[in-house]
Amino acid sequence: MSVVIDVKDLCKTYVVNKKQNNVLKNVNFAVEEGEMVAVMGPSGSGKSTLLYTVSGMDRMTAGEVHFNGHNLSELNENEMAELRLNEMGFIFQQMYMMKNLSILDNIILPGVKSKKKDMSRKEVEEKGRMLMKKLGIEETANNDINEVSGGQLQRACICRSMINNPRVIFADEPTGALNRTSSEEVMEELVKLNREGTTVMLVTHDVKVAAKCSRVLYIVDGNIKGENRLGIFGKETELRERERTLSSWLMEMGW
Repeated sequence: MSVVIDVKDLCKTYVVNKKQNNVLKNVNFAVEEGEMVAVMGPSGSGKSTLLYTVSGMDRMTAGEVHFNGHNLSELNENEMAELRLNEMGFIFQQMYMMKNLSILDNIILPGVKSKKKDMSRKEVEEKGRMLMKKLGIEETANNDINEVSGGQLQRACICRSMINNPRVIFADEPTGALNRTSSEEVMEELVKLNREGTTVMLVTHDVKVAAKCSRVLYIVDGNIKGENRLGIFGKETELRERERTLSSWLMEMGW
């Protein structure tokens, strides 16, 4: 498999009240195309900062991030915005959507704004409806965002993240605001997308979520202290054993 994300000596430093806070310290790892990678670690360990920096949502202080052949440190703001729009998808714990738009219009918005895709608005809308049907929320197309459940809204966010056929989906605690049933439904959809070839990198504190990933990175104080290669998630009957294996390893890591 080809490497789609290659991170070398990545550092991120914030200056607050004239004091330096080194959040990421010489981080190195790679993500291959088709992988589903979870990032875990204690609160304040740098998980979300890592996700935002690797995806170009936040600028790195030093080091390199190569995404699908692009060196992110060499891109200007407009180039970075185009790359995020066309080659990356994003899902967050807080389901940010435009309040004045319907569920469908929120989903197709990145597709309408993309300059790369040679598709009419009608074709983008058809694709949005197809994605909604695939995720079982087609009946919510004309609803406002406050007229659907949290699980439905997060599945709509997954549809939106897929509208431009991204190389990688970045997800920051995608199930964190959901109940257990909705969490399992959302993870089922992410696993399906991954099996269909979409690379996924997500941050989570939930062992049940991470156990469905093929690899887990453990970060402490801005450094990756270890990784666990669980392998591709197959049958639901394997999940409990994967959870036990991962929990044991996390305890060894100091979880």
